[in-house]
Amino acid sequence: MDNTQKMQALVAQLNEASDKYYNGQDEIMSNYEWDALFDELVKLEQETGIVLPDSPTQKTGYEENAGNKEMHEFPALSLAKTKSVAELENWAGEYDIWLSWKLDGLTLVLTYDDGKLTRILTRGNGTVGTNITFLKDAIGGFPKNIPEKGHLVVRGEAAISYTDFRKMNDLIEDEDEKYANPRNLAAGTLNLDDPKVVRERHVNFHAFTLVSTERELKSWGARMDWLDSMGFQTVDREACRAETVAETVEKWTHIVEDGKMDIPVDGLVICYDDTEYASTGSVTGHHATRAGFAFKWQDEAVDTRLQYVLWSCAASTISPVAVFEPVSIEGTTVSRASLCNISEMERLGITDDCIVSVIKANKIIPKCIAVKEAKGSFSIPEVCPVCGATTEIHISEKSNTKTLHCTNPDCLAKHTKNFSRFVSKDGFDMEGLSEQTMLRFINAGFIRKFADLYHLKDHAKEIAEMEGFGEKSCDNMLRAIENRRSITPEHFIYALCIPMIGTDAAKKIIANIGFAAFCDRMQKGLPFSDIDGIGEEKSKAIENWYQSANHALEVDALLKEVQIDETKAAMSLTGSLAGLTFVITGDVHTFANRNEFKAYVEGNGGKVAGSVSKNTDYLVNNDVNSTSSKNTKARSLEIPIISEDEFIDKFGK
Repeated sequence: MDNTQKMQALVAQLNEASDKYYNGQDEIMSNYEWDALFDELVKLEQETGIVLPDSPTQKTGYEENAGNKEMHEFPALSLAKTKSVAELENWAGEYDIWLSWKLDGLTLVLTYDDGKLTRILTRGNGTVGTNITFLKDAIGGFPKNIPEKGHLVVRGEAAISYTDFRKMNDLIEDEDEKYANPRNLAAGTLNLDDPKVVRERHVNFHAFTLVSTERELKSWGARMDWLDSMGFQTVDREACRAETVAETVEKWTHIVEDGKMDIPVDGLVICYDDTEYASTGSVTGHHATRAGFAFKWQDEAVDTRLQYVLWSCAASTISPVAVFEPVSIEGTTVSRASLCNISEMERLGITDDCIVSVIKANKIIPKCIAVKEAKGSFSIPEVCPVCGATTEIHISEKSNTKTLHCTNPDCLAKHTKNFSRFVSKDGFDMEGLSEQTMLRFINAGFIRKFADLYHLKDHAKEIAEMEGFGEKSCDNMLRAIENRRSITPEHFIYALCIPMIGTDAAKKIIANIGFAAFCDRMQKGLPFSDIDGIGEEKSKAIENWYQSANHALEVDALLKEVQIDETKAAMSLTGSLAGLTFVITGDVHTFANRNEFKAYVEGNGGKVAGSVSKNTDYLVNNDVNSTSSKNTKARSLEIPIISEDEFIDKFGK
């Protein structure tokens, strides 16, 4: 194969991988593998002087599959990349520079006119992007209205945190539908047409540059500070110079290695503080030479011997995890890495006796990237590690991926989300118990029912020895559990995971009949339909739940572990807002968010409705002069419209 043929093969491989990566599809190679192939292609292009028309070295990204395409006002060019700190120092020269995160998400471009958000475009191919303005209320991190009345263009990264990524993936039962990483999930999410679904996935915008403004702001740092004052969520940043770049890069790298970054990053970026100087650079390929310089970490690959494959059940999927002889990678000890599925094991060539090459992708996630000295084959478990039921292999129609599944519909691992709801803030509010953590405890046999959480102390030694724990983390978790021996009745009811019974329904039940009557009615099979807001359907849901799957025993076991505190519930019925109904709309500034505002109202005896009606006492909207449908209806019904500040002046906080 000559050099041209090699380049054609590399271009085809890289473009296929990038197309899937940028459009939220299944990944076919790791970033480590992609970077290695990309570097090989760059070297061949330099040696031969040939650049193929569709070479990824000439592209900023990939166009999305659907949507209305529009031209960017300012081309969204990509940054040149390096893995050398010395190159960063040379690029900085004698100028003041800023270092910030290179977030691993999707670039969006926001346009404002006369103080209002008028357009959101994806980066697309850098020249043309997809208009997703209809998702403006579903994406967080930027204001819809700003005080500035001129023309404004802001560029930033839309990303999903690791925490939200894990929560989302854990709820997906079909392994073929799971997302490979937060960036993959963000890409798939912003291709959706349903704002409600997008909002539930917690996509957040992080502004990384002010592209255009009518203000005289020539300093990049001053521009970012100004965006902060306008209400944008901006990237973290630090001022430095060439002589301090190495020290700053090392400090920021340690932040990632220490696991302190919940937002996915795949490198760092430096840019000039002098925006006028930055704009004088030329354009090489699709890179603006002075717009910024990206730094990507050089992944450290370490070889180690595989000890065994651990099969862990989550939802209906039983996933393989490589457990290997502990090795130090970039300052931390690693002993396991996910193998994803059977197809990935086959692709890597995993056997019962082999050497695996391991990296920490983006400095965080251990990943097996290659296999050496493989002997024999690997075995697939015939029974589920949680419930012992028969397993079966599924082959997806979409990607031909092989995954292992438990055939038992009642397998406890399929109901992990119930444990997640149990420990949530609206339930028992137990810190340190993520869905992933509880799944590990389920697979280890530590918990089978909710009350078992109060007996995790019996497994303290084993938990402390689990990867990611240690004695201190274990003690903190057990202390958090012990601190939740008292709970209000509405939180207790919510935590039981009764279908159709959320916090609002629980509060209505307690406000009308109290906790003792709630338990009595369940035990006797009596209806709840006489309670305002419950109705026949919810009443039947409670009855059916209590009569099935040993839920009566579950309630009895829990009541032996906790005390029901009805004093707080009683206080809410006689609070300062008792008898008042509010509708809260628009952005808030004193309360952290509308959920906190709602919790305050309900905690003081008031009610919060979703729509304005004749039963509404106050509409709270910081834009009291708005002509929105809620404001219009409130005026027609002569319902007072008050701002958040007026609410606080009138009712306190």
